[in-house]
Amino acid sequence: MSFLYGAALLFAIAGTGLLDFRHSLALFGGAAGRTTVIVGVAVAFFLAWDVAGIATGVFFRGGGPWMTGILLGPELPLEELFFLVLLSYSTLVSYLLATRALSRRSAP
Repeated sequence: MSFLYGAALLFAIAGTGLLDFRHSLALFGGAAGRTTVIVGVAVAFFLAWDVAGIATGVFFRGGGPWMTGILLGPELPLEELFFLVLLSYSTLVSYLLATRALSRRSAP
């Protein structure tokens, strides 16, 4: 069992959190509840998407020496949950950072 891929995803989530903290954007920008809801809803949507894909035979778990082998469901590895959190959180932070940068650029 290897935890390398999961550890890399957690490291990336922590890095996104540091970026969020540095610029006070989402979780650390006074909107912790809203951020949790947004990321939670996005992760739930993508998990439902994954389950539908698995049920229809479109998605399947790939094997690799860097994965834990822990499954949340048939063909649904633990690392997928970490990836979906990273995807949702980094998208939110990127959007807020870009919005802030564009608003500063257009301000007189």
